[in-house]
Amino acid sequence: MVQVLVLNASYEPLNITTWRRATVLMLKGKAESLEENPDLKIRPDKNIPTVIRLRHFIKVPYRDIPLTRKNILYRDNNCCQYCGYKGLKLSIDHILPKSRGGPDTWENVTTACLTCNIIKGNRTPEEANMILKQKPYKPLSNLSFEATKQINSGLHKEWGKYVIGWFS
Repeated sequence: MVQVLVLNASYEPLNITTWRRATVLMLKGKAESLEENPDLKIRPDKNIPTVIRLRHFIKVPYRDIPLTRKNILYRDNNCCQYCGYKGLKLSIDHILPKSRGGPDTWENVTTACLTCNIIKGNRTPEEANMILKQKPYKPLSNLSFEATKQINSGLHKEWGKYVIGWFS
């Protein structure tokens, strides 16, 4: 299934939709094509769009990214933030342990391998003499988060110039 990045009139990413829905929006005059896939065609003279821009601005309320194991692992690139291990034996570590009042927030959780998580135990990284490779942060936009996955997987590299960094 070919996916299309939908941009607001201000070039801000709004949504990811199907090529059929994008084509309907263009035929109705509600959107214009900015990027097209030269390998896929709707008709012999028309390529399938991969990025479209709406002609009129749409106001969209802010949507928060859920704090889930999958999203934390993706944010940390499926890599232990203490030793750099990449593999299946990864867990979620609370920087300030929950037993010591540590909250379930983006800034207090990170990815750790089972070995590092056991070594760290009920201590902070400083107390355990363990250094984080990357400070935990909260991604800014749910759509940018999803679009970045598509860009990093190599499916839609052309989206990169429209989806500016989703992290702070």
